[in-house]
Amino acid sequence: MAEQQLVSMGFSEDIAVEALTATGGDIVKATEWILSHGHNHKGSQDSCHFNPISSSSSGSPTTAAHDHHPFQPKIDRFFQFQSKPLTPTSVSVLKPIVTTKGVTIHTEEEEKIDEEPPLLRLTKRPKVVESEQGKRRPPHEPLSERMRPRTLDDVVGQDHLLAPKSLLRSAIDCGRLPSILLWGPPGTGKTSIARAIVNTCSTSEAGGNTYRFVPLSAVTSGVKDVREAVDEARRMKKKSNKRTILFIDEVHRFNKAQQDSFLPVIEDGSVIFMGATTENPSFHLITPLLSRCRVLTLNPLKPHHIAMLLRRAAADSDKGLSCCMGDSMKIEVNDECIEFLSTNCDGDARVALNALEISATTAAARTGMARGSNGELGDKQENADESPLSAVVSLDDVKEAMQCKHLAYDRAGDEHYNLISALHKSMRGSDANASIYWLARMLEGGEEPLYIARRLVRFASEDVGLADPSALGQAVACYQACHFIGMPECNVILAQCVAYLALAPKSIAVYRAIGAAQKVVRESVGQNEGVPLHLRNAPTKLMKDLNYGRDYIYPPDNPNSSQTYLPPSLQGYKFLDWTNVAANDQ
Repeated sequence: MAEQQLVSMGFSEDIAVEALTATGGDIVKATEWILSHGHNHKGSQDSCHFNPISSSSSGSPTTAAHDHHPFQPKIDRFFQFQSKPLTPTSVSVLKPIVTTKGVTIHTEEEEKIDEEPPLLRLTKRPKVVESEQGKRRPPHEPLSERMRPRTLDDVVGQDHLLAPKSLLRSAIDCGRLPSILLWGPPGTGKTSIARAIVNTCSTSEAGGNTYRFVPLSAVTSGVKDVREAVDEARRMKKKSNKRTILFIDEVHRFNKAQQDSFLPVIEDGSVIFMGATTENPSFHLITPLLSRCRVLTLNPLKPHHIAMLLRRAAADSDKGLSCCMGDSMKIEVNDECIEFLSTNCDGDARVALNALEISATTAAARTGMARGSNGELGDKQENADESPLSAVVSLDDVKEAMQCKHLAYDRAGDEHYNLISALHKSMRGSDANASIYWLARMLEGGEEPLYIARRLVRFASEDVGLADPSALGQAVACYQACHFIGMPECNVILAQCVAYLALAPKSIAVYRAIGAAQKVVRESVGQNEGVPLHLRNAPTKLMKDLNYGRDYIYPPDNPNSSQTYLPPSLQGYKFLDWTNVAANDQ
C-alpha cells in the first residue's frame, strides 16, 4: 500500500522500494528520504520549481537546483495543502515539508511560524485585515438587549420589589437567595432583574463570587437540559462551593410533568430556581412549585420610567444608539420623540427601545443620503479627521417605527379576562362611557366580536333581567347581527348593545333565585325527594292506577286555588324576591 502511494505521487517503483527499505516502511520518512536524495518523478512532465529566494541568494540557478528540491504537485495534494507558486511567505509556511536541510529562508514570517507547533503551521489560515482600522462595527444585538441593566441599582421601575428593605435586597444583603417566580407583562424587566440579581450578589460583601447564572428557555429546552444543568450545579457546588441560579424563561410553557422535575432540586437546594412568566401562575403553574417559590409581581412601566430608559440609551456611547451607527454618525433624539414613545409603548420597555433604534436607523439613512446628494460626503467618510454626521430623529421617524400604538392584549391570557371583567362591571355600574371604552380596548386588541356578543347575552339576563325583559332580545339580535356582517362593521352594533345594557334598569333577582335553588339542590336541603304525585304526568293506565296526577287542580279553571308545587320538605321556601323588582318598576 505504501509503495502504491509513492508510485501514485510520480516516483518510480525502484525508488519507492529503495526508500521504504531504507526508512523501515514509513511513508512520510520515505518521502523525505527521496527528496533528500534528489530523486525526481519518473516520466513527469512538470518542470522543476526552484525557490526564487534561494536562487537569487546563491547567484546561480544550478546552485539552487542542488540546494532545493523540486516541488511536486502530487505530493502537495498528498499533504493536503494547495499548490501555489512559491513566495517568501508560502515557502516559509511549507518549509517543514518541502525544503531540504540546510536551506534557510530568512523572513520575518518564518520566524513567527517556526515558533508555532507543526500542526498549527499546516492549518494556519491567512489573517484577515480590516480595511478600516480602529472603526467600530455595528453590534448585532438589538438596543433593548444591549441596554440591559448590570446591577439592581441600574434597574428602572419596580420600586415595590427593589426598595432598600424589600425581600430581594434583604436576601442579597444576607447572602441567601430564595427561589422566586417573576410574573409580569412583557418588557417589564423579568430577565433583566434575574441577571442583575446575580451581578449584584457577585459585587456584594455577603454574596461574593459564589453564584453562577444558567439561563434556559422553556420554549427550546426540556427535562434533559434541566437535568444536565442540575448535575453540573451539583458538581460545581462540591468542587468550588459555588451555587447555581437556574433561570427558566417562559416557565409556563412547561407541562405539569416537566414542572415536577424542579421540585426535588429546589427542595434539596441543588439550585436556586428563578422562573419568569407572562401568564398567571395560579392557572399555568402547579401548586407544589408555587409553594416552594416566592411569586414577585412586576407592573407595567410608567411613562416616566420608559422616558428615563430612552434617554439613557440615547446618551450611552458604548451600548446606545451611537454604538449601532458606528463612529461616522451621531444620533440626536428630542424630548418630543421620547414622550411619544413612552406614552405609546403600553409600559413595554423592549417595544420602546426597539422602536427608538429603528427610528434612529431611518434618520441616519436619510441624513447620509442627503449629505451624499449634496456632494459633501459619499457613501463613506474619506477623511478620518472629518467630524461625524449628526442625524436628528424626528417625530415622523418615531411614528413610522411604531406603526401603531402597542396594545398589551392576549386573547387567551390574563388581559383578555381583565378587560371583559372591566366591561361587565362598567355596564353593571350603568357607566356607558366606561363600557364603550373597554369595548374599544378589546376590539382594538383583536378580540373576536362574537365572544363579546355572547357575554352581552349573558349580561342581559344576569344583570338586567326582569327589570327590562326586552334587553335579552336586544342582546340576541346583537349577536345575530355580528354573525351576519362581522368586523369591522359590527363595532357599532356592539357599541349600541353595550350602551343599551349599561343604561337599562338593573335587577339580579333571577340571577340570585337560580343560584339559591341550585344551592338547595346541591346541599340536599329538601332531601331531593320525589315529585309530588299530583304534579306527575300520567299518560298510561298503570300510572293513573298509581295515583300519578291525582288531585291536580287546573289553574285556568280554578285561578284562586291554593295548590302547592314544592316538595313537602321545602314548603314556604322563597327563591325569587319579586317584591323588590315590582317596587323598582313602579
